[in-house]
Amino acid sequence: MSRDALRIALLTHSTNPRGGVVHCLELADALMAQGHAVTVHAPGVPGQPLFRACRAAVRILPVPGSGRSLREVVQARIHSFVQGLSEAGRAEFDVFHAHDGIGANALLALRRQGLVGAYVRTVHHVDAGFGDPVVDAWETQSICQANRLVCVSESWAPKLRERFQRDAQVIHNGVDLRRFSAVPTPRDADLARRLGLGPGPVYLMVGGIEARKNTVGALQAFIQLRARVPTAQLLIAGGASLLDHSPYRQRFEQLLAQSNLPTGPGQPVVLTGVLADADMPALYRLATALLFPSLLEGFGLAIVEAMASGRPVIVSRQAPFTDFLGPDDALWVDPHSAPSMAEALLQVLFQGTARALSERGWQLAHRFDWAAAARAHAELYAGLAQDAPRPPFQPTFC
Repeated sequence: MSRDALRIALLTHSTNPRGGVVHCLELADALMAQGHAVTVHAPGVPGQPLFRACRAAVRILPVPGSGRSLREVVQARIHSFVQGLSEAGRAEFDVFHAHDGIGANALLALRRQGLVGAYVRTVHHVDAGFGDPVVDAWETQSICQANRLVCVSESWAPKLRERFQRDAQVIHNGVDLRRFSAVPTPRDADLARRLGLGPGPVYLMVGGIEARKNTVGALQAFIQLRARVPTAQLLIAGGASLLDHSPYRQRFEQLLAQSNLPTGPGQPVVLTGVLADADMPALYRLATALLFPSLLEGFGLAIVEAMASGRPVIVSRQAPFTDFLGPDDALWVDPHSAPSMAEALLQVLFQGTARALSERGWQLAHRFDWAAAARAHAELYAGLAQDAPRPPFQPTFC
C-alpha cells in the first residue's frame, strides 16, 4: 500500500444481488485497483456466501434467518453490523461507508460509542415509507446523521436537500465494459436453452416483481403486445429483497391468470428468480430489449449494463433516467400507460430503430466508469477526518 492508501470499510445490507449491493461491490473492486485496502461487510444467514466474487476482502456477519417483521429484520442486521465492527473500529479502518440505511444506523450507533469517527452514507433513493414508523424513522436519521452523503444521480441531490436539509455529492455509477459487451459466448446458448427462449422477441426486466419496478404495468403492456406478436416472451429476472412484496405479486399473478399466459421455461412469461451472477451478461445479450418502466430508482444500473451489451432500452420518461439519457438514447414511455409501453415494445422491433438505439447506447455506456467513481470517492474520504459529528437528531431509535 502507498502512503496515501486508505483502509476502507464498505457496508451493504445483503449478500443477495440488488442494485445497491452491486454498486458497493463494483466500487470496492475499483478502489482496490487504485491501491486502497477495502473490506466489504454484509449481514448474511450463516453459510450463505456473497452472491459474487469480489477483489476486496469480504466479511459476512451472521444474522438470523428471515420470517419476522421488517422491523425485526432491520434491527437484527443493524445489530449484526454493530457486533461485527465493534472490535475493528478505528484501529482497523480509516474510512467507514454505508450503502444503505441499515449500515448507516449501525455506524451511527458505533460513532456514539466512540468506536468510529465520521462516516459516509450513499443514498440511492428514498422510499415513500416502509409501513412501519420506526423503520421510517431509522431511515430518516440514517440520512440526517451521516457526516457526508453521496447520491448517484443529479435529481436526487435537490430532493435530499428539500426533504432532509442535507447536501449530497453526486457520484455516478459505472459499468464494467470488460464484462458487459455485445460479443456472444457459449454461455448465451446454454442459458437460452435453460430458459426456453424461442424466436422472440424477448423483453427483459431486471429486479423481480415489485411495485416500484412497475411489473404489473409492464405485464399489461406485454399482454397487449402478445395479441399482435404471439411469439413474444417476457423475461423477468431477480427479485431478492428484504421487503415483503407478496400483495403486489398477488396482483401480478391475478393478471397472469386472467390473461391465460402460462409461466415457466419456454412459456410466454419466464420468471427466472435470482440467476447466477455469471449468467447476467448473457441474459442481456439474449434480450431483444430491456424494458425498464420503473416508478422509483436511484439511477438504474441495468440500463447502462444493457446498453454496454448492445441492447436498446425502453424506459420511463422521468427522473433519474432523464438525468443521463438524451431524447434519442432510449424509447421513452409513460409508465402509467400500458398502451404507451405496448407501442414501444412494438416500435423497438423495427430494425433501424433497434440499431440506432444500440449504437447510441453503446457510446453512452462508455461515459460511466467505475474507476472515475472510485477516484471521486477517495477524494471525498480524504476530507472526512476533519468532519465533526452532527448534532443529535430526534427521535432516535438506535
